[in-house]
Amino acid sequence: MITHVVLLRVQESVPAKEVERVFGAIGALKARIPGILAYSWGPYSSPEGLHKGFTHGFVMTFTDAAARDGYLSHSEHEVVKGRVLAILDGGLDGVIAFDYAS
Repeated sequence: MITHVVLLRVQESVPAKEVERVFGAIGALKARIPGILAYSWGPYSSPEGLHKGFTHGFVMTFTDAAARDGYLSHSEHEVVKGRVLAILDGGLDGVIAFDYAS
């Protein structure tokens, strides 16, 4: 199993409804791309204050590395990725992606 952890720095000016729509579009990929087992997302909510400016995150789990790789190259992922980048502060500088196998 592969766990895909993504942290995002969303622009403060983006309305909450648009943030919800974008994260909903990410979640909708589960029904369109094989091998996605689970998806969850949310805003930063820890009292630790260690977010380093990242405001939102999501976790997606895949059956295996091949499923994750298929997701990364899938045309629907590319469309949603464009929507995500449009709401980020700093474009690609506003994202961290970290995958691990378990």
